[in-house]
Amino acid sequence: MHGKVLGKFINLQGFAQPVAVFLGIPFAKPPLGPLRFTPPQPAEPWSFVKNATSYPPMCSQDPTAGQFLSELCTNRKEDIPLKFSEDCLYLNIYTPADLAKKSRLPVMVWIHGGALLLGGASTYDGLPLAAHENVVVVTIQYRLGIWGFFSTGDEHSRGNWGHLDQLAALRWVQDNIASFGGNPGSVTIFGQSAGGESVSVLVFSPLSKNLFHRAISESGVALTPGLVEKGNIKPLAEVGPPLEVPTLLALCSLIHRGHSCCGF
Repeated sequence: MHGKVLGKFINLQGFAQPVAVFLGIPFAKPPLGPLRFTPPQPAEPWSFVKNATSYPPMCSQDPTAGQFLSELCTNRKEDIPLKFSEDCLYLNIYTPADLAKKSRLPVMVWIHGGALLLGGASTYDGLPLAAHENVVVVTIQYRLGIWGFFSTGDEHSRGNWGHLDQLAALRWVQDNIASFGGNPGSVTIFGQSAGGESVSVLVFSPLSKNLFHRAISESGVALTPGLVEKGNIKPLAEVGPPLEVPTLLALCSLIHRGHSCCGF
């Protein structure tokens, strides 16, 4: 564990055991500046008690579409304020475990959908699942769109940072979930739409070995055609200068290539 966190207890109607909720725990360094378009790096430790009672910002995306998707897909009864930032590599934990008894409950890690362009961990409330099924629920975030899946197909930008973020979150779970009453030896990953695609990618990837034990892919697989886009030069030219992506020379060298955005 990188440091102490302060969460909150929430009671679900009909259940005597409250669920401990921890929001916005960082599992990687903010992917800013030189860390943009690079694999995620482990989060820095902290010496204070981090307040984990407010929702983290969602990863950068179209705010109008992101708000619409969140309201359309959420299982929450209340509205939550949505913010968007490149500093977004956070996860939420919902645990019904009696931490004083050092419980070891099964863990379910939710990977949100949204076409790899939209969505966030906080759209999905893990409280009902945690309370009803007596499992520790973790909802994770990962870089989206060009920040998470742009690829030049060479050393300039290998891509799939979003899937690497998911792996980093799963490593964090292995290292730390026992502190929240979870069993790192019983981890199920599950996701819907692009989250289901991500689940199947993680199943195929040798990088995910020993990070989870079961997988549920809901309405999305790694070979879904709509999640693959060819012809990256136009979007790169549009966002390259403000994001400090490639030099003009590197851009010119890519014009004759047509690599997939999502090749893993």
